[in-house]
Amino acid sequence: MVSIQTCVYVGLLLVTIAPHLRGEQLEVGVGRRNITPDPLLPVSGGMGPTAPATEARGELRAAAIVLRSGQTTVAFVALDLLGFPSVLCDRVRVLVPRIPAANILIGSSHTHSAPDCYAFPDGIGGHTGDLKYIDWVCKNAAEAINEAIDNLQPAQLKIGTDEAKGKIAYNYYAPDLYDRRMSVIQAATTHGKTIATLVNYAIHPEVLGSRLGIVSPDLIGPMRDRIEADSGGIAMFMNGAQGGMVTADNRILDKPKDPSRAYWLDARTWEECERIGNTMADEAIRIVRDVPVQKEPLLRCTSAEVTFPVDNETLWMVIKGSPLKYPHNANHSITTRINFVQLGNAQILTIPGEALPNIGFYLKRKMQGEHNLLFGLTNDAFGYILTKVDFASFPRYEYVSRTSLGEMTGEILIEHAIKLIDEHR
Repeated sequence: MVSIQTCVYVGLLLVTIAPHLRGEQLEVGVGRRNITPDPLLPVSGGMGPTAPATEARGELRAAAIVLRSGQTTVAFVALDLLGFPSVLCDRVRVLVPRIPAANILIGSSHTHSAPDCYAFPDGIGGHTGDLKYIDWVCKNAAEAINEAIDNLQPAQLKIGTDEAKGKIAYNYYAPDLYDRRMSVIQAATTHGKTIATLVNYAIHPEVLGSRLGIVSPDLIGPMRDRIEADSGGIAMFMNGAQGGMVTADNRILDKPKDPSRAYWLDARTWEECERIGNTMADEAIRIVRDVPVQKEPLLRCTSAEVTFPVDNETLWMVIKGSPLKYPHNANHSITTRINFVQLGNAQILTIPGEALPNIGFYLKRKMQGEHNLLFGLTNDAFGYILTKVDFASFPRYEYVSRTSLGEMTGEILIEHAIKLIDEHR
């Protein structure tokens, strides 16, 4: 027979561990800032010359959603930029003292129609960035996070994942090899009014590209506009494992460019941005519409520092030669951070660059959430991330290998990511 003392002890134990089995009241706040340069600045699609800009379509934005449960506070920050290296992420974090620096996750949409925030050396003693603009972006990103903290309020959470239907994305290197899954996080007030909708999907937003001279969030702008008009609140986008080369499906399918290699002519227009962005928005709204509200979702955030050797001399020259003064190690390596977040029945893992889709599929398969999200180009944005068996293995991978830190980048990322995942089983 079980004694009264034992029953009391078990009851007290359950009370003690209950907060660890479920979360506390979730609070959510949002903030945003317009980071469109005025006057316009040249746009960048990567290393190399920038293109003069003559017009703007849509608004470049810094948006933040802050989540708090008990003693844990986490910020997700989305920037309409090609990339945002860790040296700039750290500038932002210093301006947000109310959240632990390691819990501020800053990602880029990877639009190819925004000013350079890498300050790439140009080979003739200068660089392709505008340092005043870069500093202004950092301040605006911090303001968006601080505004989100000030706006924290009790909230309810919905998370959905499904295959996104429609002509949205494809793999330029091998059309059918891409992740069709879209995950959507939606926070609302306790009365059901939408606060924020976060869309996580792997795609290069480069319908317009850098050659048209248009400053733009590309297809992400129309996606946000449609979600906000339909659902209210703020919409934001976090990219996934879109490297090598998961891009917007703006193919004109009745106009083949090279039928033997499955290449088509592309539609590089704002109307095509609207078509793809609106399709993404409609799918995101569908995916999250009928999923159940999660009550008191658990919120945890951990991180690990990861060191990558830099075998690529071109990227090492960027690290050493940029006026941003990228931190680096004496042994020809860099150290960056990856995060693991548990949010209700979802798990989120960050990737500090552009992982190829096979890496993305593998990591999602190893994750343990009902919904598994990858935030690519987050906390850092140094090039493509390939496995060693893919690195320089095909002529088609020549470009992504040439703009990767090195052969072991993917292996090191996978090793450390699996460790973080295993710690939360």
